[in-house]
Amino acid sequence: MPSANFEAAAKAVKQLKAKPSQDELLQLYALYKQATQNPKFESADKPGTFDFTGKAKYRAWENVVKEGITPADAEKKYIALVAELKQKHGYDPSKTPETVGS
Repeated sequence: MPSANFEAAAKAVKQLKAKPSQDELLQLYALYKQATQNPKFESADKPGTFDFTGKAKYRAWENVVKEGITPADAEKKYIALVAELKQKHGYDPSKTPETVGS
């Protein structure tokens, strides 16, 4: 179960003043998926042939798994990455968190 710090980071990343780069977004996605393990990588569906975004996300997550990053380590790395992105892109705690995945 993710920690309160992880949950706070997951909310904070949606309140950045500027959108992170595609590489940063993929890194966030992969670490989030590994930290939450919902579903576990081994049981996750592979994206379809023409789902290029899904493939990029899947490969990013796969790389994290291949590196041997545990869910606990992924959580720590995610929190650290969000802190770095808050410095780089700015952070507005009064901003309504952006909806993700809609």
